[in-house]
Amino acid sequence: MRGHMRFFLTVSTALALAGCGDMHREAGAEVDAGTFGNATMNNSLVQTGAIDAQGIMAQRFAREVPSTITFPFNSSELTGEARAVLDQQAMWMRQFPELRFSVYGHTDLVGGDGYNQALGKRRAKAVVAYLASRGISPSRVDALVSFGKTQPVVNTLSPEERNRRTVTEVSGWSKGNGQLLNGKYAAIVAREYITSARASIEPPTNVTQLVIGN
Repeated sequence: MRGHMRFFLTVSTALALAGCGDMHREAGAEVDAGTFGNATMNNSLVQTGAIDAQGIMAQRFAREVPSTITFPFNSSELTGEARAVLDQQAMWMRQFPELRFSVYGHTDLVGGDGYNQALGKRRAKAVVAYLASRGISPSRVDALVSFGKTQPVVNTLSPEERNRRTVTEVSGWSKGNGQLLNGKYAAIVAREYITSARASIEPPTNVTQLVIGN
């Protein structure tokens, strides 16, 4: 009996000491996995130029919407599939009026250099014109470069749809929005939080509200 009592007291003492050790831990230690303060650190790095905000937005554009459309052979006409992709691009661009974009034209390897250079340019201009029809100012989108047939996705001399393309990319800040310290980068974040908050509290438009009388 005394042996059991001695064991019980030993275990109780060990648990009590362990509990005393926990009392000296910092408040919130249980919920901080080591990432507390990362958001503030990221904002500081952006504003001091250690992190390239333009690069962040360029990566985000490429991740969230398709950046490439393709064309029929020897044509700068937009297909239905291409228009659907450009509609997604335009919707993304409208969310971020601070940004500028560039469109790069490409062709497959069929035909001469000069002809393909001009064809790539027409394709880029067709994209800019379509985006303008969707409310994106041409002052924010440049049909910047035609690479012609110099950058094929598939290295083949035969007609290849994947080579007949344009690529849209974030190219910089629109006029008057180049300084990160003027709050433009923070405005982007704040606008997104407000939009997401409204979406979470606004009732669906297809729900009929019941009014209970007295």
